[in-house]
Amino acid sequence: MKVVIFGATGMVGQGMLRESLLASDVEEVLAIIRTPTGVRHPKLREEHLDDFTDLSPVDLSGYDACFYCLGVSSVGLDEATYTKISYDYPMAAARAVDHEACFIYVSGAGTSEHSRQMWARVKARTEREVIELLPHGYAARPGIIQPTHGVRSKTRFVNAIYTVLGPVFPLIDKAAPKYFTTSDRLSRAMLQVARVGHPRHILENADLR
Repeated sequence: MKVVIFGATGMVGQGMLRESLLASDVEEVLAIIRTPTGVRHPKLREEHLDDFTDLSPVDLSGYDACFYCLGVSSVGLDEATYTKISYDYPMAAARAVDHEACFIYVSGAGTSEHSRQMWARVKARTEREVIELLPHGYAARPGIIQPTHGVRSKTRFVNAIYTVLGPVFPLIDKAAPKYFTTSDRLSRAMLQVARVGHPRHILENADLR
């Protein structure tokens, strides 16, 4: 497989990059980035972009799967800014990949077009349009994600929260597995969907586990 990763420096994207490079059936990984990943690997190629609504500088044809892990917290953002990042950017990527490629948009638990939460409505719209556009389009809705293998969030307060929660993650995993996963488990699940597909196009956390 040849795969593309958007957001390879974020928490989910770091895990996706690691597992893609480890997978024996992945021969090439293209990371579309704003900042370098800092990873050196013979499979990895990085392409820098400033504007994620204009993907004309990169050629995404010939790739078997695209893992769209680029995201941002809605805290402090107005709806127009959040929509640009969480709708305009991923839809530009979905239109740029081959029509038959597997495209997995990383969304989140609680996403709904009927939600009172702005972020949930925006992501739900993106999910729906990705799935309508591509026959192998999927939305992944992970719940609580425990970062593993050195994966860290780019947001300082998120890292602080994970540091506090670290000791109770095993308890959460046992008590509420439906809502919990790890960054490596999530990434391996998405790779498996790219390989063999899934009967449902919206993948809740329980499906991903």
